[in-house]
Amino acid sequence: MIVISAKDIKKSYGADEVLRGISFHVNEGDRIGIIGGNGAGKTTLLNILTGGDEASSGDIFVSADLRVGYLRQQDDFRSDNTVIEEAEQIFRPLEEMEAEMLALSQEISDMAAAGEDTRAASMRYDDMRVMFERRGGYSYRSEMRGVLSSMAFTEDQYDKPVSELSGGERTRLSLACLLLRKPEIILLDEPTNHLDIGTLKWLEQYLNSYRGTMMIVSHDRYFLDRTVNRIFEIENGKLEIYEGNYSDYAKLRAEKREAEMRAYKKQSAEIARQEDMVRRFRQRGTEKLAKRARSREIMLEKMDRPERPAGERGKIKIRFRESYESGKDVLHIEGLAKSFGYGPREKRLFDGIDLDVRRGEKICIVGANGIGKTTFMRIILGEIKPTKGYIRRGHNVKTGYYDQRQEDLDPSKTVLDELHDAYALYTDAEIRSLLGRFLFMGDDVFIKVGSLSGGEKARLALLKLMLSGANLLLLDEPTNHLDIDSKEVFEDALAEFPGTALIISHDRYFLNKIPTRIMEMTESGFNEYLGKYDYFVEKRDAVASGKKYLGELAGSRPAGGDDALTDGEGPRDGGMSNEEQWRARKAKETEERRKKREQEELENRIGELEARQAEIEAEMLDESVMNDYHKLEELSGELESLKEELNRIYEKWLQY
Repeated sequence: MIVISAKDIKKSYGADEVLRGISFHVNEGDRIGIIGGNGAGKTTLLNILTGGDEASSGDIFVSADLRVGYLRQQDDFRSDNTVIEEAEQIFRPLEEMEAEMLALSQEISDMAAAGEDTRAASMRYDDMRVMFERRGGYSYRSEMRGVLSSMAFTEDQYDKPVSELSGGERTRLSLACLLLRKPEIILLDEPTNHLDIGTLKWLEQYLNSYRGTMMIVSHDRYFLDRTVNRIFEIENGKLEIYEGNYSDYAKLRAEKREAEMRAYKKQSAEIARQEDMVRRFRQRGTEKLAKRARSREIMLEKMDRPERPAGERGKIKIRFRESYESGKDVLHIEGLAKSFGYGPREKRLFDGIDLDVRRGEKICIVGANGIGKTTFMRIILGEIKPTKGYIRRGHNVKTGYYDQRQEDLDPSKTVLDELHDAYALYTDAEIRSLLGRFLFMGDDVFIKVGSLSGGEKARLALLKLMLSGANLLLLDEPTNHLDIDSKEVFEDALAEFPGTALIISHDRYFLNKIPTRIMEMTESGFNEYLGKYDYFVEKRDAVASGKKYLGELAGSRPAGGDDALTDGEGPRDGGMSNEEQWRARKAKETEERRKKREQEELENRIGELEARQAEIEAEMLDESVMNDYHKLEELSGELESLKEELNRIYEKWLQY
């Protein structure tokens, strides 16, 4: 059943035509991802579908029998409401019904006490109770708290005024309220902005179990791969439809554009050949050849003059250079901790952060929102002092910082002045050329920075960073406001950058391409994973499963835990002198260090074995090896032994 359809939709703002004759239909249960560059018209299309804007021409149909929920980039909360009040508004009819039921129950009680007939009132109460239960009246409070919790709102935040929420918190609250309304059609405009990885995974699971129809504007490629089955691409005001998720779309688009370019080149070559023949015939000057030339000109006039395929939309051109090379040891961080407040009001963000950074590494930092990732970077920059611990910089380290909030951009300056004031040695012509590489064309350079979109500000901040010549890049959510094409260019530039980078990111597609290792930030320090995002998830889940298994084993021990296994002589340090207690403590610390070294050795060995396993498996797929029985048998034997050793090491590693 078609629930949404559009026919020849056009939308113009003055002379600027944003949408040019867009047509499509959406079937019930479709999961559609809408992609395109910043300013392509994606949000405009959603606004037209929901009645928030009018098309210049064309027809729109949205099923009147189905409720539509729309998550906008800008919410419409009342600033004097609290978090819980915004959520409770959704269930106001149930609250009113509940109050009415309580009043009716009291009325029945009073009637019974007065000896009056309560049958009619009781029947009315039963009807209301059934309706209340059917609408979820007995479960809405727990459901509301569950969704708020999944959106990272704790109970002590329920009474927080909306006016005091950050941009990310407002986005999460908007999403929670939309999900609680349970519309049959949901339209989501950049729902993954400001969500940490844990919340993203929860949202994916929720949407995958959602039975309605979805249209999602998103630049999050990993998210699109896991939630949609059709892609609408808006480019140059036109709509192209692709079946499948983002990865399917990327492959199909590349094939389509390659075929279009081949056809264009072939037709262009034929036209050029015919024009050359006409020119030659005319040069000869004979009447016969002149007639032939005229005949070919008529043929050329009838031929379709092909337009060059749109190909790749204008892309930013990034290349990070370092002014000079740093030493091999870039950063040494030991025992870093940060707390805010004092005494009983003290709030600890993190403690025990240890990290060694070597030249050329690309280290990605992940962790829950609010854990202190941005604070950690600002400590490295020297903008915030740590509570304890220290940081040692290596030789010749020059730092550049990308702030996701773009607070280093002056909203009162023009784009041209913002760059010129930062790099005064460049001429205006050079500055404009550089801005052109970042898609600031013509009069765009005279726009005030405060009037730029999030994506435009991100491009300007990246350009400033590119020109800095830093050999250590500190990047805080660098892909947040970039469109997909810009993300891919940025990723390629970062991969080619010879220097070092520390990157905070929740972009899982990015995390599967860039990092040499991933550091998961927790309150008690970093958990290190040598690899990219999928490896990180696999190993983290394995560790969690191992801890759960060991916890179950511990739960089966005699009451009293470890102390229940002692010889019954009371507390282990009972009666010890200060010197004996000191020796015991030192012995315990030595044992802990030994265990930590053994654990690290096991992890290093696991990394070596897994790397060798990947090499063997790749070698076995080689055609020459596949035809060599003895070589194949040799590799199979080595692979089997390697897997057995890996299993033994993993079992030992889980004991830690």
